[in-house]
Order: sequence, then structure tokens, then C-alpha cells
Amino acid sequence: MIIHNLSPNKKSVTLTFDDGPSKVLPQLLDILKHHEVQATFFWQSRLLYAARPWRRVLDDGHVIGTHSFKHRNLLQLSYEEQYEDIQKSVTHIESTTGTPIIYFRPPFGNFNADTVKAANALGLTTIMWRIASMDWELKNNPDQIIQYVVDNLEDGAIILLHELEQTVTILPQLIQAIKKQGYHFSVLQNKK
Repeated sequence: MIIHNLSPNKKSVTLTFDDGPSKVLPQLLDILKHHEVQATFFWQSRLLYAARPWRRVLDDGHVIGTHSFKHRNLLQLSYEEQYEDIQKSVTHIESTTGTPIIYFRPPFGNFNADTVKAANALGLTTIMWRIASMDWELKNNPDQIIQYVVDNLEDGAIILLHELEQTVTILPQLIQAIKKQGYHFSVLQNKK
């Protein structure tokens, strides 16, 4: 199953963060906690170590999903290679956190039938997005990140963000701007 949005009949959005866990994770968690917003973090499991603040992510009500092990373009891999990479990532995150992983986001948003087949075989739901914040490209003009997201808001939208310095900079204003448009925040449910 591939999901691009949630609850299209409700005025809510879902924040997701890719490419962590990174050094800015504690700052992101502080901001989210201050604004009482839960999010989903899609992690490259090769970056996950026991010393990372993964426990706080779960304790604060956030959800962890996999973003693969090595963040390779899965379109360049065979079915077997895709399956192995995703499985390795899930196993590493689950063994580190003790939490079942049920969500997957393909690196770069690139997937094919083999990717979906591998994710399904591993019991994962593939989560994409409706709004890409462009935070990875707009680091020199972070206000454009906010404007781009607000201009594209729609009911049930899943918003793609990244664990980056510029995202930390704009996140408080982004949350306020989304709320000002009458939206509230939802989070993916962490249940198999």
C-alpha cells in the first residue's frame, strides 16, 4: 500500500522528517514539544546508534519509520537488493529501539513495483507525501520553505521535511503558519 495523504476530509496535516537521525534532532524535538505537535521520522538506519536520542522520539509520541539502510536510489537495485536493504534497516531500527517498524519511505521518493513488493513482503506501508517543503534546496532562503508549504496546504496532506539546520530555523514559524490557516496536526498511528 502507498499513502500520499491522510484523512482528506479533515483539516489536518502530518509532518514527516527524512534523513535522520541527525545532529539537529534534539532541536527539532524541542520545537515539536513546545508546539505540542507529533511527527513521523523516517530514518536511514545506518545513522542510528544507541547514543542517539531515539528514546525521546518515542517518549514524546512521535513515530519512527525506515528510510532504508544506505539511502540508495532503489530504482537502480534488483528486487532482492531492495528487499535486503529495507529489511536490514527495519531489523536495525527495531533491535535498537525495541519498537516495531511499520512505515517505509523510499529514498528520494523513488520507487517501482519491486520496491512496493519488497515493502509489502516486509509488512510495511509505504508513505509518500503531498507537499515537499523543498527545505533541502532552499537553505539560503528559508522563508520560501514556509511560503511554499502554506501555498500548497490541503486537507490530509503529508508534508515532507528533513532533519536539517534550515528546517530547525523555520519550524516554529511553519507550525504557526499552518495553524493560522486553520489546520491541526495528526500523526501516523504506530500500530501493526
